Amino acid sequence: MYRLTPEQQQIVQRIAAVADERIAPQAAQADRDGAFVRESIAALGQEGFLGLTIPTEFGGLGQGFGTAAAALDEVARRCSSTAMVYLMHLCGVACYAAAPEKTAEHLRAAARGRHLSTLAFSEQGSRSHFWAPVSRAVSVNGAVRLTAKKSFVTSAGHADGYVVSTLDAGATQPMESTIYLVLRDDRGVDVAGVWAGVGMRGNASAPMTLGDVMVGPERALSAPGKGFDMMLGVVLPLFQVGSAAVALGIAEAAVAATQAHLTTAHFEHMNSALAQLPTLRARLAQMRIATDRARAHLVGVLDSLASPGPMTQLLVLEAKAVATETAVEVTDLAMRACGGAAFGGAYGLDRLFRDARAPVVMAPTSDQAYDFIGRALCGLELFS
Repeated sequence: MYRLTPEQQQIVQRIAAVADERIAPQAAQADRDGAFVRESIAALGQEGFLGLTIPTEFGGLGQGFGTAAAALDEVARRCSSTAMVYLMHLCGVACYAAAPEKTAEHLRAAARGRHLSTLAFSEQGSRSHFWAPVSRAVSVNGAVRLTAKKSFVTSAGHADGYVVSTLDAGATQPMESTIYLVLRDDRGVDVAGVWAGVGMRGNASAPMTLGDVMVGPERALSAPGKGFDMMLGVVLPLFQVGSAAVALGIAEAAVAATQAHLTTAHFEHMNSALAQLPTLRARLAQMRIATDRARAHLVGVLDSLASPGPMTQLLVLEAKAVATETAVEVTDLAMRACGGAAFGGAYGLDRLFRDARAPVVMAPTSDQAYDFIGRALCGLELFS
C-alpha cells in the first residue's frame, strides 16, 4: 500500500529480513526484562539503516517519509520497542539534517551505525505539551547553560545525541524555544529514573536531568527562539507518520497472530478448527478491515506530504490518532478472539495489547490531536 519504487521496496525488504533474523528473537525477552533493545538497534546500525533518511552526501540512504513509514511498520511487527527507538532516532537526525553545517560529523556517524539520536522535548513542568518547555537557557560568555527536567526520553542513557528543547535565554513567550544538541558525555547529563512501563518496555523511556550543561553556539540546531518552528516543521510530520506506522505494525502483527491461532487451534471433541466459528471469523475480518483502512489513511497522508495542499496539515494531525486508536481496537479484538491462549502469552498477543496503548498517550496524545483537529476545523489557532 505504500507504493514504493523497486529500490525502496528492496530497502524495506532488507530491513524486514534484519528484523526477522535479529530483532524478532529479542522482542519477548526485552519485554519480559524491561531491557533496552541494544542488540536490535545495533543490527539496524550495522546494516546502515540508522542512516535511512540521512542525505546521501553524509553517507545515508536519503530516503523520505514513505520508505521510513514502511520500514517502521515492518520493524514494529517484530518489536514495537525497537520501532519506537528507531522512530525517535529518525526524528533526531532529521533535526541534525536541518543544521548540517553543525552536525555533519554526527550525521556521518549515524549513517555508519555509530550514533543513536533521540528527542528530549517533554518536561515535567509542561507534561505532554511538548511545544512549551518550562526550562530556560542562560547565556554565559557566548555559550548557554541548560538546566531541565526532561520526562519520557526514549533511549535515555543509551542514545549518543539528545535533541533538547528549552526556552530561549531571551524568550518573552512560552513557545520561544531553541533546540540544542546535547551529547551523552556532556557533563551534567543524567538519567533520573528507570523505565518500567506497561508497554514498549524495551525503549528505555526514562526521565533525564540536565544539570548546568554547557553548550556552545555550534550546538544550536534552530535559530534563537525558533525551536517551535523546528518542532512543527521538521519533527511533527515525521513523528506523526512514524507513530502511525509503528501502530500499524502492531495491528498487523495482531492480525497475523489471530489468523494463525484460528486456523491451527482445534476443538478436538468436534474435530474442527476455531476458524469454523463465524463469530471468531467476523472478529478477524474486523481486524483486517480496520488495519487496512488505517494504513490507507496513512498513505493518503504520505501522498499529501509529497504534494502539499490545503488538507495537508489536517491529515498530518489526524495520522497518529487514526492509527494508534486502530491498534488499540485491533489488539483488543485479538485478545477476545484468541481468549485464554492470548491471556496466557501465546503469540505475544499480550505484549502487542500493551504496546498498542503506549503511543496513545505519547505527545501529542490522541485527546490533544482531537482538540487540534477540532481547532483547525473551526478556524482557531492550534496553539494558544
